[in-house]
Amino acid sequence: MRFSLLMKSRFNNIISWYFSRKAAPYWMVLLLDCLIVLFSELISYYIVYNGLPETESFPTVLCTFLLFLPGFLVGFRIFRTYSGIIRYSTSTEIIRLIGAMGTGSLIGYGIHLFLMNHPDLAYNVKATTLVIGFLLATLLSMCLRMIVKYLYDHILYSQSQQRVFVYGVHEGGQALAQSIISDKESPYVLSGFVSDEPKLKHHMMMGVKVYLNNEDLINTMRTRHIRVLFISPLRNDDLRDNPEFLNRLVKNGIKVMMQPAEEEWDGKSELGTRQLHEVEIEDLLPREKIEVDLKKIGDLLRDKVVMVTGAAGSIGYEMSRQVAKFAPKHLILVDQAETPMHTVRLHMANYYPDLQCETIVSSIANKGKMESLFSQYCPDYVFHAAAYKHVPMMEDNPSEAIQNNVYGTRVIADLAVKYGTKKFVMISTDKAVNPTNVMGCSKRICEIYCQALNKAIQEGTCPFKLAPKMAQERGNDKPITQFVTTRFGNVLGSNGSVIPLFKKQIKAGGPVTVTHPDIIRFFMLIPEACRLVLEAGTMGNGGEIFVFDMGKPVRIADLAQRMIDLSGAKGVEIKFTGLRDGEKLYEEVLNDQEQTKPTPHPKIMVSAVREYPFDLALKNEEELYQLSLTYDDMAIVKKMKEIVPEYKSKQSKYEVLDVD
Repeated sequence: MRFSLLMKSRFNNIISWYFSRKAAPYWMVLLLDCLIVLFSELISYYIVYNGLPETESFPTVLCTFLLFLPGFLVGFRIFRTYSGIIRYSTSTEIIRLIGAMGTGSLIGYGIHLFLMNHPDLAYNVKATTLVIGFLLATLLSMCLRMIVKYLYDHILYSQSQQRVFVYGVHEGGQALAQSIISDKESPYVLSGFVSDEPKLKHHMMMGVKVYLNNEDLINTMRTRHIRVLFISPLRNDDLRDNPEFLNRLVKNGIKVMMQPAEEEWDGKSELGTRQLHEVEIEDLLPREKIEVDLKKIGDLLRDKVVMVTGAAGSIGYEMSRQVAKFAPKHLILVDQAETPMHTVRLHMANYYPDLQCETIVSSIANKGKMESLFSQYCPDYVFHAAAYKHVPMMEDNPSEAIQNNVYGTRVIADLAVKYGTKKFVMISTDKAVNPTNVMGCSKRICEIYCQALNKAIQEGTCPFKLAPKMAQERGNDKPITQFVTTRFGNVLGSNGSVIPLFKKQIKAGGPVTVTHPDIIRFFMLIPEACRLVLEAGTMGNGGEIFVFDMGKPVRIADLAQRMIDLSGAKGVEIKFTGLRDGEKLYEEVLNDQEQTKPTPHPKIMVSAVREYPFDLALKNEEELYQLSLTYDDMAIVKKMKEIVPEYKSKQSKYEVLDVD
């Protein structure tokens, strides 16, 4: 009984393997091709001899054609025409089929020549029969594959697979379509292309029809049960510039798949459906491609010791990953957030196992710990991203903004000078321009100190000297550090940004909270911002405040509405809650008294800001730090306003300090 069950189980497995729903078995494809060859030879005989052989000679003629068959089997083996899945047949498969049939016919012709000298072995057919047979067999085999492919794609396709259209008929669209066709495990079936070019109407490409992007497209997709639209990377900008088209797709339940905004296709490398994701708001914001000189950055950082502060934050984490790609000698990552730093540690260990990387959990305001790090590693380059950044939090805790942002920056900057750091790149914010809140003003004070310290170094008036071991290496104790500041706006997807908040609110059914209907913000992708930081670091000579071209501003209410539309959620409302403490309607990257100068990079400019003498900048910082230890909010903010006269509070309890 057990033996019987075992044999039955094995028999079922064999049947399941040979007659899988995913593909016809190899032997079946080979058998069909052999039958086609025999059938074609008989038809060719009929054509050449004006009829089929008589009954008594038919077995002899059939045996003759069977003698030709081994030649075709050799051709099938060489070109492996039976190894592909018929429903995935492409032009490459057709070429292989022609090669196989041609090889079989040539071998058959050799057999024909042999039979001419041995008429007693088989029937001596005319060579014309082989030529016509070759043409018929090739044509019929092609037709078989086309019919099977058509039946599968249009009638018998698996319910687990989704029928898709591809938007774009040129390189990107063709690459996506090819990946669907050639991927045997693809969950998609190519059913059509979408184009904006009227001349392509009713054209066929890769065996499917090209449809125009017009008012009838949505109805066509619904009629044909198309629920997915792939966007060619070359058409991403067209989708961003056509929100009405996107909204119609989303409202009709059509999933839109495109390449993530932070990734770019070079037009040459392989492009697959697995590189796409369902469209998100980050993919649709207006943006221009940002190019940086990767070679120059690599030459700068390769085999150097690099420190990144705030390495567990959104910007710092991305900075760490990008720096790691350039193979520095040693990477020192600092942040006081223990759990996120553990994530950073695991990432570096997994993706850069050969890189010497230290993950340090500490506050930048811990001067003793920071001195120990600088003394041990003597970083060549410091990217300073550590800061408290949330406006409402710092509005309620100005002492922490001073002790972390301002004093912490001074600790790192002074140590960079002492231990011979070549370049110190501070990451600032557009909120430092005409600040209306504590956080923005604290960053402006950091800018002032770094710029003043750089000027003192250049003029030879800097009171700090190189540490003895660094002075011994250089032969003098004069500081060499160049200080560069980079200033930009909001980055998409950063911790605490509006987009993750809106997603959470939409998922919960709303409402989506926006502070004001007219509030606008500049946005940039995190990887793009970090690439510009690296680029600015290479071009800076010290003392510059680099301003990034953030592109077009985005109205937050419009952003929220598009996210609601993309989600497909119904009945989610937008609720306006009023401006938060310290918040302003729009951010600036320059104040009224500042002008910009161009740089070699079109997206980076140099701001001509008001400069402070180092003695005054240092005095102001020391006094401000001592005030922060009193935890007297009003006294702290009053001093901040004295240091930065353009700091005018908005929606804040500190507005009383602005009254003359």
